[in-house]
Amino acid sequence: MLAGLHVKNMALIREAEVEFGPGLNIMTGETGAGKSIVIGSVNIALGTGNFKDYVPEDADYALVELIFTTKNPHVLELMRQKDLPCEDGEIILARKYKGGRSTSKVNGETVPLSFVRTLAQELIDIHGQHEHQSLLYAKNHLTILDSFAREETAPLLQRCREEHRRYQKAKREWEAAFASEKDRVKELDFLQYEIQEIQSAALRPGEDEELESSYRIMVNGQKIMETLSEAGNLTGAGGYGGAEEEIGRAARALSSVRGLDDTLESLGATLEDMESLIGEFNRSLTEYMDNLVYDPGQLNEIQERLDLINGLKVKYGNTIEEILEACREKEERVEVLMNYEEYLAGLRRTLDESAKSLRKTAEKLSDVRKKSALVLAEKIRAALVDLNFLDVRFEIAFEELPEPGEDGLDSICFEISMNPGLPLRPLGSVASGGELSRIMLAIKAVMADRDNIETLIFDEIDSGISGRTAQKVSEKMAVIAGSHQILCITHLAQIAAMADEHFIIEKKPADSKTVTNIAVLNEEESVTELARILGGAQITDTVMQNAREMKELAAHIKAKMR
Repeated sequence: MLAGLHVKNMALIREAEVEFGPGLNIMTGETGAGKSIVIGSVNIALGTGNFKDYVPEDADYALVELIFTTKNPHVLELMRQKDLPCEDGEIILARKYKGGRSTSKVNGETVPLSFVRTLAQELIDIHGQHEHQSLLYAKNHLTILDSFAREETAPLLQRCREEHRRYQKAKREWEAAFASEKDRVKELDFLQYEIQEIQSAALRPGEDEELESSYRIMVNGQKIMETLSEAGNLTGAGGYGGAEEEIGRAARALSSVRGLDDTLESLGATLEDMESLIGEFNRSLTEYMDNLVYDPGQLNEIQERLDLINGLKVKYGNTIEEILEACREKEERVEVLMNYEEYLAGLRRTLDESAKSLRKTAEKLSDVRKKSALVLAEKIRAALVDLNFLDVRFEIAFEELPEPGEDGLDSICFEISMNPGLPLRPLGSVASGGELSRIMLAIKAVMADRDNIETLIFDEIDSGISGRTAQKVSEKMAVIAGSHQILCITHLAQIAAMADEHFIIEKKPADSKTVTNIAVLNEEESVTELARILGGAQITDTVMQNAREMKELAAHIKAKMR
């Protein structure tokens, strides 16, 4: 649930901190007191509002924080996936605006705004003043039905979308395959030319590295020979003195005293090893120099071969292995083009199989939806009766699409008849704004038991209603509040009387400015606020008594319902 709200420098709110409770949290206040700022701040924290609409020009920064406590497994899994701390299910969504930029944090860790929005969808459901207008669009009806039957529809819907993607891919491949015969022949000729070009090079893996090594040696042959000659003269490889002869003399000189001491014996052995090593070095050096031949003709051949390989690399791959792999792929494509009729037949089979599989899944999804639609329609009808639609009929009409789409075969429409004898008609063509608002409340009430969202916000759900209907709406909200936390802004005493927690939003002067404050009301203060709603400017004893009776009646109704 939403445990707390902290707002700073948002429109007329300098700073406000509110702790909400479970059940029905009611917010009331005069028109223009700043109730919309509260909902706007919540929307901003959830990533769906814009700071620029609320931040005062003289404010250095603005801040909105929402504190949630939750056991929602979807939320906890999202937090785990992001490796975010979540002790005891507490989640703090914080958004700050400064210097024209906003930042978002979850439990102190900076996160993308997209993640805040994803998290918000699982934490809270806001019904704004105009959200009921979404019921005018039939495309939203399918979303409501699928949400109602989510346990059954979700896996089928996911499979349907995956199969639709496969079908679309197969369809594109099939359509692309109908290239003209001229283009096919042209492609075939070009591929065969490329294959011939690669094959005629007779490439061998690793050949380029060997050639580059030989090329470096031959290009630097003179320098290498001069350097090795100098080294050989110093070590005695040429047979004329040098290090080998001098070390041999030193070893022979030391031999006469080696037996006198262990250390001398070790030194003599070291000299013998050195003489042996330098002798081996000289032999290897001589052999290398004997084999080092500078042949301009061979160098030219190596250069031409490297130029050929590098030219193929530019066209077909960065390595010889990639060039050979490209050749194999081209050979496979040639095989396809040479047997094009068989290739087309294979594509057609794939297309037909994917279309058949998609339709089969879509039909299963449609069957599940039709069964669930009967249950949903009856639940919505019953909820509408509770909201004073006494003779209402409500059904969900299905129409099959010409072919399955990513959401299946179904186009649905909510249909309603609100008076005896009138035929069922699409919801959008019958209901007024106030009626749509109550219908949306009925749907929310039905859906509340089908999802994990713990908090619902209703912003002036009472639009266009009064009297007995208002009482029915308040009772329905009290029922929902038995299993969900509700935050509701209202102008109606009937709804406000049902409050488990009652908050007043009011303007007050402060430092030559007008600011908005939010405060929780005790029982007596709540009665006084009800009286203000009922009586307007003149609050008489009768009005106060009426407010008290409304509060007592609401308490009795809640005790009975919960």
